[in-house]
Amino acid sequence: MVRPDSSQFAGDTTTRDGGTDALRRCVGDVSNFVDRHWGRAPFHRAAADGAGFGDLLSIEDVDTLITSRALRIPQFRLLQDGVQIEAARYTKRPDPISKKENSDQAHPGHIFELFDAGATIVLQTLQDYWPPLTRFCRSLEFALTHPVQANAYITPRSAQGLAVHTDDHDVFVLQSFGRKNWKVYGQPRSSDEGGDPGESLIDVELKPGDMLYIPRGFAHSARTADVPSAHITIGIRAYQWRIVFEKALTEILDTLREPLPVGFADDPAELAAQAVQQLGDLKRRLDSIDIDSLSAAVTRHFWARRSPVLTGQLRQLIDLDDISDGSTLRRRPQSVCNLRLEEDRLLALLGDRELTMPARLEPALRRVIDGEPFQVSELAEYLDGPGRLVFAQRLVREGLLENAG
Repeated sequence: MVRPDSSQFAGDTTTRDGGTDALRRCVGDVSNFVDRHWGRAPFHRAAADGAGFGDLLSIEDVDTLITSRALRIPQFRLLQDGVQIEAARYTKRPDPISKKENSDQAHPGHIFELFDAGATIVLQTLQDYWPPLTRFCRSLEFALTHPVQANAYITPRSAQGLAVHTDDHDVFVLQSFGRKNWKVYGQPRSSDEGGDPGESLIDVELKPGDMLYIPRGFAHSARTADVPSAHITIGIRAYQWRIVFEKALTEILDTLREPLPVGFADDPAELAAQAVQQLGDLKRRLDSIDIDSLSAAVTRHFWARRSPVLTGQLRQLIDLDDISDGSTLRRRPQSVCNLRLEEDRLLALLGDRELTMPARLEPALRRVIDGEPFQVSELAEYLDGPGRLVFAQRLVREGLLENAG
C-alpha cells in the first residue's frame, strides 16, 4: 500500500481544493495519522467533530432518502444478524395496473417495518447521489489521492448488522447519530480467514462526532446497545504499489514465452543454468524500466477518474453568454485541475476530461485556479478581449469555473 508522506498534503492549488480540511476533520493531526496509523494501525478519535457529522447525513436525511428518492438496488440493502435480507421483502411489487416491474425499487413501508424488527438499513455509494457526501468524499480524495466511497449503516437498538469480518480496504467510521459498540481485533488477515479473531485492540462505544479508523485486513464487529445508531463508513480504495509496476512487469514477463528446451525434465541442473541466464536478462530489463513514466501514468490514472462535481451546472450553461469582462468568476468547489507541460502545449486534466492549449496560457490558467474569485478583465495581461471571454466561457462549460455573480 502506498504510504503518503506529509508533504503530499501541502495543498497544490492545481489539483486540490480544501481537501486537507476534510481529512483533518476526521483524524486531527494529519502528520501524526500518516506517520503512525495510515495502513498500519487502528485509531479511535473521540469527539473528532463537534457537529457530530450531522451535516453529512442525519436521521432526517436518511428518512428523506428512503421515502422520497425512489432508491433502487444496489443503492441500498438490509441486514440482520450478519445476513443480508432477501430484497423481495423490502422492494416494490409489480404494478397491478401497468404491470411494470419495480422489483428493485425501495418500498419505504417494508423497509421501516424490518428496521423496527431489528434490521440494519445500509445506504450504499452515497457519494454518487447525496451532495454533502459527494463534496466531502471528493475533498478526502484530494487529501489522500486515493479513491473513496461512502456507505451508511442505520441500526436499531440491541442489534448487529454484520458479524466479525474484515474489509479489503481501509475505512473511516464517522458516528452521526446514537451510539454503537465497536471491537477491532489483532493483526491483519485475509477476508476468508475464519475462527476466533483473538484479543481486541480497540473496544469502544462510538458517540456522535467520534471517528474510528480501521486499516485493511483488521477484523472488526459492531453492535448497538440500548439506543439506535447511524454511522457513515468512508471506504478508502487505496492504490497499492503493485499498480505502479504491474504493467511494466507484465510486459517483461510476456517476453518469456519461448518454450523450455526439449528434455528439460531430464536435466534439472541444465534447466537451472539456463534459468540463471534468463534471470540475468530479467534483471537488465527491470533496470531499464522508466520509473518517471510509470509514476506519471499512475497519477494520471487517479486524476482522470475524478469526475467533475457539476451541481448547478445547468444554470451556468444557461447564463454562459452573459459572461463579460465585468463578470466575477471563481473555481468550482471540489473541481479537479492537474496541469502538465508537454513540450509546447499545456495539458489540463479536469477529471474525466482534458483540455489541450498553448503552453503560453499556463500563467492564465494558474491564475484562475488559485482559489480566489477574479474578474474576467484581470486576464488582460494574458489574453486579448475576445480571447479571454472564450477562455473563461470554455472553463465554465468544462465545469472548472463558475459565475460567482
